[in-house]
Amino acid sequence: MTADPVFDALGDPMRRRIVERLHTGPLPVGELAATLPVGRPAVSKHLKVLEGAGLVEHRSVGTRNLYLLAPPGFVALQQWLVQTWDAALSAYADDVTAQQEDA
Repeated sequence: MTADPVFDALGDPMRRRIVERLHTGPLPVGELAATLPVGRPAVSKHLKVLEGAGLVEHRSVGTRNLYLLAPPGFVALQQWLVQTWDAALSAYADDVTAQQEDA
């Protein structure tokens, strides 16, 4: 699985704020919109994008739709970050070793 859909979804600052708000637990659209500078229709559209990227899921509880983070959706992102970080650390270690050999 590629991390591109996750990065595309999180490329929008408002979607990142929504993900941050959902760290505390499930919320309905109305509560999310009350804490953001956009209205309910815009929040719903952002949630649809986040859901499409696998980062958010919703559950119906009575007449309310609650939105919550979907941890499996973050796996591709985590793997990409670990691989990138490992490559950066390896390059740094190689550079330090080369500098020590030159000294």
